[in-house]
Amino acid sequence: MGELSKRFYAIKNDREFRYLYKKGTCCASYGFVCYFRQTGRRRNRCGIVTGKKIGNAVRRNRSRRVIREAFRLFDHDISCCTDKRFDFVFVAREKTADMKSTQILNTMRVKLKPMLTGKGEKPADTGSAENRTPAPESLK
Repeated sequence: MGELSKRFYAIKNDREFRYLYKKGTCCASYGFVCYFRQTGRRRNRCGIVTGKKIGNAVRRNRSRRVIREAFRLFDHDISCCTDKRFDFVFVAREKTADMKSTQILNTMRVKLKPMLTGKGEKPADTGSAENRTPAPESLK
């Protein structure tokens, strides 16, 4: 099959999308929002969501194509760096259709790769009491 995988492993079940929205880690950027979670599978999988807010069918399909191609290259980078495997859900934004796949790929490398390999900062958990900012004295 060569060095880069040509096959795209997709998340298709609504239950898996909802699970990643609820339990996954969120990473937002200019071109997309990504939810991801580590899995025990043998390959990384990806699901892409494009809403009507993005535009007509042509713009939505272009957004999916751009994200899919960037993920194909990014999947190879992640597979080389770590033995962990992940499920990803990418939610396209309005600007995604105007971007090139190389721009999306660079954003994935800058924002996601440090989080996945453990070399960057982990996002703060907003649910714990230690991370919340204390309420002002006037509100107590």
